[in-house]
Order: sequence, then C-alpha cells, then structure tokens
Amino acid sequence: MEIKFEHVEKAWGEVKAMQDISFEIKDKEFVAFLGPSGCGKSTTLMLIAGIYKPTLGNVLFDCSNVNDVESRDRNVGVVFQSYALYPHLTIAKNIMFPLQFKKPKVAKDVALKRAEEAAKMVNVSDLMDRYPHQLSGGQQQRVALARAIVKEPDLLLLDEPLSNLDASLRISVRAELRRLHRRLGITTVLVTHDQIEATTLADRIICMNVGKIAQIGTPDDLFNRPEDIFVATFIGSPPINMLEAKIEAEALYVNKTKAATIDCPSGEYRVGVRPEHIMIGEKGGISGKIADLEILGRETLYMLETPFGPINSLLSEGGDSSEPSFAINDAVTFTFAKNKCHLFDSKTEKRVRSFTWES
Repeated sequence: MEIKFEHVEKAWGEVKAMQDISFEIKDKEFVAFLGPSGCGKSTTLMLIAGIYKPTLGNVLFDCSNVNDVESRDRNVGVVFQSYALYPHLTIAKNIMFPLQFKKPKVAKDVALKRAEEAAKMVNVSDLMDRYPHQLSGGQQQRVALARAIVKEPDLLLLDEPLSNLDASLRISVRAELRRLHRRLGITTVLVTHDQIEATTLADRIICMNVGKIAQIGTPDDLFNRPEDIFVATFIGSPPINMLEAKIEAEALYVNKTKAATIDCPSGEYRVGVRPEHIMIGEKGGISGKIADLEILGRETLYMLETPFGPINSLLSEGGDSSEPSFAINDAVTFTFAKNKCHLFDSKTEKRVRSFTWES
C-alpha cells in the first residue's frame, strides 16, 4: 500500500499538532517517523490509522482519499506502546480478537488457525493458553505484533513498540521486526524517539520537529548530509560537535582561528563535525590536549581542548585490547576527515555545504 499526505494539518482549537505535512511512502517500504516528544510523529500515525481525521489536507491510500474512511475499514494493523492486551482473555483469544470485526465474518476454526500462524511468526506458539500477566514484557510485545498481523493488514503501524523493553530485549525484538517485515512484505510505519531504532530498522526516516518535517531521507542521508542544525544534533551518538564560526572575505574562522578558505557570503555560521570524523594522532595535525575520556567498549570518546574550543572525538581502538590509546593530559595532534565538516547558517540554521578543514 502506498501512503501520501498532501499538506495535512491537525489542530485542536488554536493548538496545531502538525502543520503543512506532505510526504509519500512507497508500497512495501519500512519508514520511521523520528523526533522528540511533542513533534507530531504519533499524531501522524493516528491520522494514518484513521483514529484522527485531518483538520486540513488529504490522506491517500493507493491514490484514494481516505479522510472519511473509518479506522476499522482501512485494514491497518496497529501495535501500541502499552501493548493493550486484554487481561481476561488468553493469548489465543487476544490474537484472534481483531478477526471478529472482519467482513465477511471469519469462522472460529479459521480464526484459530490464523492466530496460530501469526503466533508462530513471532515465536509465541507455546503461550496460547496463558494470560497476559503470565508473560514477560518481550513476550507481550510479540503477542501484540501477532494480533496486529493476524487480520492480514495492508499496512502495519508501530507506535513506539520497544520503549517499554530493556536494552537486551530491544535488540532481539528489533531483529524480529526486521525479519517480520521481510516475510510479510507489507508497508510498515514506525514511530520512535530512538534514533537507533529508526536507523537500524527503516529504509527511510522522516525526521520531525515542532509539528513539521525537518528532513526525509535514508539513515545515511540524515547522518552524513543533515539539512539543518536540528537534524545534525538529533542524529548521532555521541552528538555532533557544533562550533561557533564566521566568514570574512572568504575566510572561515572558528574561535578566531582560520579553518578554511570558502566561497560563501560573510556572516555568522556554525560548524558541525561528528566525533567519528575527528582523528587523533595524525602527523601534521592540529595541536590539542586530552581533557577527559570515556571508554565505550571497543571505542573511546576523547574530550579535547583545542584552539577551536572543546571538541569530542570517537575512536575505535582496534586490536584485541579496548585500552585507550591516549591518557588524560596527553598532548596530541588531530585532523578532520576530508569533506566531513558541515557549515550551517546561524540565522536560518540550514546547512550551507560540506567543506574540508584546511588548517
């Protein structure tokens, strides 16, 4: 199923949850809506599901306007953050529950067979006679997935499905979701505030902020070619280094130190460089000092004192040891990866271009 939003707005009185939203989702694509709380991503999902109706604009499924189509008639499967399982029903009956609303009516034996098939897909076949309170959080989430897919939906909507799980369970359920999407081959929409979920699961990401779309693209697009300061700072862990800068007579200065010659209008700018794109120990580099460090398994996050101000560098230590290559107070030299520095206009906060740090 293809989904299209045409200049959609959703408001409650004077409060606008989303403004002039337009996008397209291709058939069988896995798309994630990513952004902080209150950005409008869950509202967008509710509009797709038919739980909300747009104040302005049009929602289309396969080129057909569905603004006035009720949720139950959209053939959409939804998995909510809270799982929303019925405590008085067995797992089998919870999974079968949506089938009682299908038209034409699904016979009981057929419904049970489809529930068993859905349960098998998400590895809960041995739990059919239990009740929700007898299951772990991960098991309940799998049951919620089975309930969403049992009616063979054209579209699967996932509303922060992993937020209630611990770290280890999130990894396993993420793998489950990827496998399930490949097997079902249906359009899937994920809403999340977790960039790792979005970048590991989705074909494309729609990044939102204060009710508007900030950027649409692949995970690589958002990480390496952010369109504005919000996307640059929201994507990436540890976060991007953001340095105050200015251009005078085609010379780019960061903290009064010339960084590059650049063909841009004079004015105030900000320079963004990801910690992954700063190398320590390179010959002929810029002088700095290790102010602090954090050991992150096979990687180390170094906090540097530099002529440009504080800068973080993330290095893979390599080899069989995770011991850091440098110590606090070490004098070091560092360089910036070629064409990996980003220049943003301070007023518009839009990305101007990438550039190579010359000094």
